[in-house]
Amino acid sequence: MTSTVSAPAAGVPVGPGLSMFDPIFLGIDEFSQPVYITLAYRNLLAGGEPGGGKSGLLNTIAAHAALSVDSRLVLLDGKLVELGQWEDVADAFIGPDITAALTVLRRLQQVMNNRYAWLRAHGLRKVTAADRLSVITVLVDEIAFYSATVGTKQEQEEFVALLRDLVARGRAAGIPVVAATQRPSFDIIPTSLRDLFGYRAAFRCTTPNSSNIVLGHGWAEQGYTATDIAPTNQGAAYLIAEGGTPRRIKVAYLSDAQIAGIADYAAWIRRPGTRTPADNSPTEWGMAA
Repeated sequence: MTSTVSAPAAGVPVGPGLSMFDPIFLGIDEFSQPVYITLAYRNLLAGGEPGGGKSGLLNTIAAHAALSVDSRLVLLDGKLVELGQWEDVADAFIGPDITAALTVLRRLQQVMNNRYAWLRAHGLRKVTAADRLSVITVLVDEIAFYSATVGTKQEQEEFVALLRDLVARGRAAGIPVVAATQRPSFDIIPTSLRDLFGYRAAFRCTTPNSSNIVLGHGWAEQGYTATDIAPTNQGAAYLIAEGGTPRRIKVAYLSDAQIAGIADYAAWIRRPGTRTPADNSPTEWGMAA
């Protein structure tokens, strides 16, 4: 669930004390109260027109993940520049290459299957912080590039199938997905995929139908439509949590200089001998941490 409780009196911890099991600060609501989400057991879908603030949301989440001691990052960015500053922190950074994207999703699927086998062997139902397994945070910007633009029809369909499987089963295995698209339409975000995302954020949309595709059918007719967000109000969005009501929020913004500083520090704390990750085994993910 999202929350608007005041920040702890002791302040927000700064890496390397953060965890992906901690609430993630997203921004503020319309009453200027801080908004947090718990992403470890959820997925998040962001949709809206270009320039609405989706990349700001992804970068805010990437910053928390990068500074978390128990997180590993997998980034898919068809434009290379939206998430590119986090490349040195990520286990995998995929650009405009559908073959590489499919390879990394297949590997994530195998990691997910291995984790479920491990959970079953230990009589557990989901990964927790006590298990000392890294939360593998997958960020995708943008879905439509890999599912409708680049590659063959067969490759695009495989991408959608693999992404849907990861969104459907990855949560309990500690593999949350955060995905964004500037083309919120039924061919890019079918209902069967959208409804698997526990959190959905609709940035400015040009039509009520596009807003409904992100938030869910009928919300625009009830007054919750991202078409009423001004084009100049970048970062504003309607956020809905599973079983909740859309809430108006303003996503926190990190400048390029701030991202560079955080990414540089995050890369430093992840260097061997500097950081002690929860799961530093290269055998599970197939890469050295």
